[in-house]
Amino acid sequence: MEIKLFDKTGKETGKVKLNDRIFKQDVNKPLLWENITALLKNQRKGLASTKNKTEVRGGGKKPYRQKGTGWARAGTIRSPIWRGGGVVFGPKPRDYSVRMPKKKKFKALLSSLSVVAQESRIMVIENLDLEVPKTKNLVGILKSINLSNTKTLVGVDAISKNLKLAGRNIPYVTLKRVDDINCLDVLSAEYLLVTKKGIEKLEKRCATKKS
Repeated sequence: MEIKLFDKTGKETGKVKLNDRIFKQDVNKPLLWENITALLKNQRKGLASTKNKTEVRGGGKKPYRQKGTGWARAGTIRSPIWRGGGVVFGPKPRDYSVRMPKKKKFKALLSSLSVVAQESRIMVIENLDLEVPKTKNLVGILKSINLSNTKTLVGVDAISKNLKLAGRNIPYVTLKRVDDINCLDVLSAEYLLVTKKGIEKLEKRCATKKS
């Protein structure tokens, strides 16, 4: 599979051959679902908490006498059936994280990369080297290759200081090293923009995982 290679002005300068072992795999949808679900669970903080009747302050005194009032007997005003009382079976802080085997995560990544390649949602640019950390310069580069206001995952071999400062203010751009990309990152974006060195490093990463 070959795709066009662009420079920072949006001009086509050649073609890049994508490795079929990475970008032409069978798409395993159940595995993608499993990995994405695990990644989303791992983002949960699990800090929700409520108090039961033993933790709510007050309620030590019996509110009224046992008989003769015409009301149901009550031993504490912090009972769950009272306003301001404790919560029955309420949430407590917990860990939602899920562990997944590395091989399964790797195969899910290959499936997601194959999806964007098959749907022609991957683009390769020579480099994203910026002389000054200007957001408008990076926006101009994206505009020149028709990625303006398009949710884009930018994969590079290494994030320079200028690129980091220029990209952090663009709401539709996610900047990541190709070593840190996962299937959720890939499938959450409309387009995957990778530098030429990023493609080479991604292929090296996948080759290392396979061996």
